[in-house]
Order: sequence, then C-alpha cells, then structure tokens
Amino acid sequence: MNAKILETENLTVNFDGFKALNQLNFSMDVGELRVIIGPNGAGKTTFLDVITGKVKPTEGQVLFKGKSIHSLAEHQIARLGIGRKFQTPRIYLNLTPRENLEISCNRNRNVFSSLFGRPSQNEQIKVKSLLATIGLSNQADIAAGLLSHGEKQRLEIGMLVAQSPDLLLVDEPVAGLTDEETENVGNLLLELAEIYSVIVIEHDMEFVRQIARKVTVLHEGSVLCEGSIEEVQKDYRVIEVYLGQQEDNDVRNI
Repeated sequence: MNAKILETENLTVNFDGFKALNQLNFSMDVGELRVIIGPNGAGKTTFLDVITGKVKPTEGQVLFKGKSIHSLAEHQIARLGIGRKFQTPRIYLNLTPRENLEISCNRNRNVFSSLFGRPSQNEQIKVKSLLATIGLSNQADIAAGLLSHGEKQRLEIGMLVAQSPDLLLVDEPVAGLTDEETENVGNLLLELAEIYSVIVIEHDMEFVRQIARKVTVLHEGSVLCEGSIEEVQKDYRVIEVYLGQQEDNDVRNI
C-alpha cells in the first residue's frame, strides 16, 4: 500500500458564516495524479489555498507526508515540497524561458544574477532537460512574452518542476487554450505524473478525460464522490449538483 503524501481531516474554512470548506476529508497516495472537479463555489481554490498556507482553516488540519503543516507559513510549506501553479501564468515576460527556468532552479538566484551571472553546469543541464520536457527548446532564447498562452502555461509548469517539489498543485492549466495546446499540456502532466504527485483542478471535461486516473468531485466544500471518470459521470449526485438539469444523453459528454 502506498504512503499518503497528502491528507486532510475535517477541514473547515468559515468566511463570515459561509463555509467554503465543510468537514472536508481527503487523501492521496505518493505518486498519484488526482483531478478535482466541481461547480463554481465548490471550494476547489480554497482547498489549494489551505494546502499552501495562504488560508488557515477554521477547523481541521492538513497532513503532508504524515505531518501537520497547520502552523507553517506559506514559504515554509513551499520549502517542504509543495509547489503551486495558478490559473494565470506567473512568469517573467521580459526574460527568456531559459532565464525563467534558471531563476526557478536556484532559489538564491534573482533576476539580476540570472541576467549577469552564469548558472552552474548542473543548472545548465537541468534547464536544458526541462526545456525539452515542456517542449520549448526551440523557443528557449526569445522573450517569454512572445510565447503563446499554452506555451506560457507549460513554461510556468516547468518553473514549478524546477523547484523540485514532491507535490504539484495545478489550477486550471488549460483555461483559454486551443485543442492542440490543451492536448500538449495534458501530455506534459501525464509525463510529470510518472515522477511527481500531482493535483489538477479543472473544468474542461475533455481534458479531464485525457489525464484522469482518479477524480474527486467537490460540492459545497465537501467531497461528493470519488472514482474513475466513468464512475463519476454516472453518479446520480454528480448529475444533480454538477450538471444541473441536463438530459441523460448530455451526461455522457462530461
């Protein structure tokens, strides 16, 4: 049986009487790729906020590798090995993809030292490998601002991986992407899931079908159900709360 990399116990977040998370119990194994879906307001982003320490729970706790991280600050949690990618890419647009990755590889390196210093040989090797992994070797030395939206998403995922986290939290990575870019991001996440534990939050159900091994559905701050995409799309609770009043034929298309 695999060890648990992440667990939550009765996790509750109360914002002035509104429970964004409500007694949420969740766990995932080391090396697992988990997709989390749910309607707007289900608590998906708040869930990531609590894991990363941005929001402190009103009740309950988060366990990372079996240890509570409740009392830790955001930067301390990041150093433990939890990395997060937000929906909107956070990259240095005036730097090249290579320079963006160099900064991420060495947390002691800043923009100035990246531009005027020279990375170590190990960093150069790591950056070259990452550029190949994210499919940006040919765009390595152009300004990141010139990349397509999908390429920027892949670059930020690469920057996250450069920090060598044990758990990757990826928030809506294919929002606004073309079908081809969506497939590219999906293939990248599947490749990374061979090495890292990954949580993906997503609304695009075609993309979910591409990458999902196990799906967790959140509703009103709690886990509604879990299982394969096939099991989830047939669950009557999901049909009622996630799909609204759609006809049965439409349900097959989630």
